[in-house]
Formats: sequence, structure tokens, C-alpha cells
Amino acid sequence: MAEVEKIDVFWEEGMLKHDMGRGVFDTGEDPGFIDVLEKHPENGDRIRNMLSILKRGPISPYISWHQGRPASISELLSFHSPEYIQELEEADKAGGKMICSATFLNPGSWEAALLAAGTTLSAMKYILDGHGNIVYALVRPPGHHAQPTHGDGYCFLNNAGLAIQLALGSGRTKVAVIDIDVHYGNGTAEGFYNSNEVLTISLHMNHGSWGPSHPQSGSIDELGEGEGLGYNINIPLPNGTGDHGYMYAVEELIVPAVQNFEPDMIILIAGQDSSAFDPNGRQCLSMDGYRAIGRIVGDLAKTHCNGQLLIVQEGGYHVTYSAYCLHATLEGVLNLQSPLLSDPLDHYPEDEELTEKVVDSMKKYYETNVPFLKEITKEQN
Repeated sequence: MAEVEKIDVFWEEGMLKHDMGRGVFDTGEDPGFIDVLEKHPENGDRIRNMLSILKRGPISPYISWHQGRPASISELLSFHSPEYIQELEEADKAGGKMICSATFLNPGSWEAALLAAGTTLSAMKYILDGHGNIVYALVRPPGHHAQPTHGDGYCFLNNAGLAIQLALGSGRTKVAVIDIDVHYGNGTAEGFYNSNEVLTISLHMNHGSWGPSHPQSGSIDELGEGEGLGYNINIPLPNGTGDHGYMYAVEELIVPAVQNFEPDMIILIAGQDSSAFDPNGRQCLSMDGYRAIGRIVGDLAKTHCNGQLLIVQEGGYHVTYSAYCLHATLEGVLNLQSPLLSDPLDHYPEDEELTEKVVDSMKKYYETNVPFLKEITKEQN
């Protein structure tokens, strides 16, 4: 039997200093008539459980640990505008600021954001330098909503976007991003909306725009612009899609797109807020679903990128189940033959036929409107 690879995990304790406070869910508000205000959903507890399950769970023999580091300001400018970075620095010096709805930069937040960005860059560099194939950046605050000129959705700096720029600047010519967070990875898409060097694919619930900080809808007609036309693929799925529907979308839309794009680097944006019990999502993925997605993405990396895969942590707000779903995702990436952990929670029944109809409709649209997919379709016919 072939020896199973290990996963190199990059982590830095200082990221736990970020605290967005308490309130009614993520508002930060105290209405005066609620006795027990809850922690903001993007809190350190979720990451502590991910950290501990990798250190003490059954996957721990497959994990190697590495120290993270803060990003430099010059590194941040590869993706973000100088004006936006200056805004964040000034907010930190002033003692904090609400960047946008539900997104609070408090004392300790800027330090954590710099560590998340730098730790992700270190993880990417580890791959680029040939030291490891499967590398996971266990980071917070998350990043995929952060756009070049402003923050959004709990995100200040786009960790994955910075890593993509590092890969492109180091000789990689085609980077494929597969985002399975329950929300549209609008920040990453925005950063490469005019590029044909980066294929951004986002598999998310059909939530639409949520205001000035998130004007993008995540709909199928947001295809990219200019040279990037066709290189942004959105897969908005019906609420409650579940394992079967997700796998159908992955096999019918993501796999063909990646195969035709032929990337030399793949990045998996791993959010566990698509799970059955996440407070921020309306999907019903179970551990089996995450495990299957991890296996397919791992296989794509082996086929196109010599097994090289960067995994970047994003959402996942059920404090316990998110850690279990992360464990399952990494089991899948490693292609372990038997699950190491059983699922402690049942998931909701799935409406399999509805999702298949929606995915079939999106597949027809992309084959008609995306040039590099359209050419393949003609050849098949």
C-alpha cells in the first residue's frame, strides 16, 4: 500500500487575540432585553476546536506543524490598495472601528489579521519552495470577502488572494480556486475579475447581495470581465442542498471546469459553514459530504499540480461540528480509505431532484457562455 502523505499545517497563536465582542448574533448590539448576549460567531472558540481536533484527534499522526508569521505591509499591497491598508492601520491606532456591518476591528484584530495573511503566505511559499504538497493555513480572521479596496463579511485581508498573487509572482501561470464556504467568495473573485490566469469557482448558498460592502450577488451571470470573462464561475445552490446535491454540482460543474482550465496550482477555500447545523448557513452538508469534496479536490491536485494543494481556512461557526467537518475534509484530501471519525450529528433529508435541476440549468448556461467550456462542448458534439 502506498504511503499516505502528511498535511503541513501553518498556525500562529496570536490570531486568537482577535475578538469581535458580544451581542445579538453578529450585530454587536445589546438591545437591553436579552440577558445572555452571545459571542460574535467568528470567535476564537471555533478555531481552538479545529486546532485541538488536529492535534489530538485521529488525524494527528498525519499532521506536521509549522509556525506562522505576520505579513508585511508591502506584501499586502500585492492585493489591496494602499488607501485601504492605511484605513485599517489608522483604525487600529484609534482603538478600533466597525469596518462594515457585523465586522469589527477591535484591539488585537489588526495583529491577528496580519498573522492570518502572513501565515497563509508562508504556507504557499512552503509549497512553492518544494517542501510539501498538501499545506493547510489554519487562520483567522477569515479573508475571502475582503476586496482590494474594502473589508466585508468578518474579513479584513484576503488571505487566499495574497497567496494567489505570490504563486503568480513565483512562476505559476494558472491558479484554480475552489471555494466551498457557504457564502460567495466575492472578495477573491473581485481581485481577479479581469484575469484569465485565475479561475475562481465559488460553491455557495443562493444568498444574493447583502449591502454596500457586498454588492456582488454571486449569480451565474457574474462571469468576469475583459480577459477574465468566463474565469469566474458561481454555483449558487438552493438552501438545504446537502451531500448529494453538492457532489452533483462538484462533478458536473467544478471538475470539468478545472480539467479544462488545466491549472498548475489549486487552492481550496475551506469553510465549514455549509454544514447541517451552522448558524450562518442554510445548507446541509455532513462529514461525508466534506470528506467526498476533499477527496475530489485532492485528486484534481494530483492530476494537474503534482499533488500540490493549498487549503485556506474560512468560515465555519458551529463551534464543535465545524471542527469535525474540517477533520473529514482533510481525511478526504489524504484519500484515507476508511473514515477516522464518525459523524456525531444527523443531517436533514435532502431534496435531491431540485438541486440536480438547478445544476443542470447552470451547466447549460456555462457551456453556452464560457468560451473555454464552449469549445470543449462543441468538440464533444
